[in-house]
Amino acid sequence: MPVTVKTDEEIALMREAGRILALTHQELEKAIKPGLSTWELDRLAEDVIRSYGCIPSFLDYEGFPNSICISINEEVVHGIPRKDRILCDGDIVSIDAGVIYKGYHSDAARTHGVGKISPEKQKLMDVTKEAFYMGVRMARAGNHLHDISTAIGAYAERLGYGVVRELTGHGIGKKLHEDPVIPNYKVIGKGILLKAGMTLAVEPMLNMGTCRVEWVDDWTVVSADRSPSAHYENTILITDGEPEILSEG
Repeated sequence: MPVTVKTDEEIALMREAGRILALTHQELEKAIKPGLSTWELDRLAEDVIRSYGCIPSFLDYEGFPNSICISINEEVVHGIPRKDRILCDGDIVSIDAGVIYKGYHSDAARTHGVGKISPEKQKLMDVTKEAFYMGVRMARAGNHLHDISTAIGAYAERLGYGVVRELTGHGIGKKLHEDPVIPNYKVIGKGILLKAGMTLAVEPMLNMGTCRVEWVDDWTVVSADRSPSAHYENTILITDGEPEILSEG
């Protein structure tokens, strides 16, 4: 499918979706503490999202049973919130959330420390976030899609982290997942030419060890060596100048 270029009206709706998603992430970050269940975080997320007149993007998406994905430690993405899944001191927790505002999606993920975490886990989170910004610096009209991918992968791999290959970023708009696919590593070919008005979800997923992953149920993806994993994502808008990060508070 061709990559859509959004109109000014569509961009305004996506900008508002991103603003609400950023506020949701801020409320979730404030709530994180040892002893909290991932189910409680999921309930909080849905309450906040619906309080703004939005719908959780992930709820019932291809059968996903909850409003957000919550992945702990070696879980890379798509962790299912549960009442018996309790946050512990020293964990890192990745929260992936999306909102639908008047028919348009925004998608963003953050990884947080729970209580006191190790320096190694903190560095993993920091590098994952910085890898996102390395990619976004290349997200300009006139550049190519894989300039983003190469920048993310080169930065993360230079520092010794495993860049997950089975999962990627994506286009976003009326649908949660649109074309194009956005790898987080260097691939053959330039990819599409970036144009002002394109909206993309850029999301590096890095493991402290291997780049390989496994599925432990229908949804949850873990690092194959069970090393800690981190995830950082935002919905961005390609412009004629600096890219605009729509889901950043």
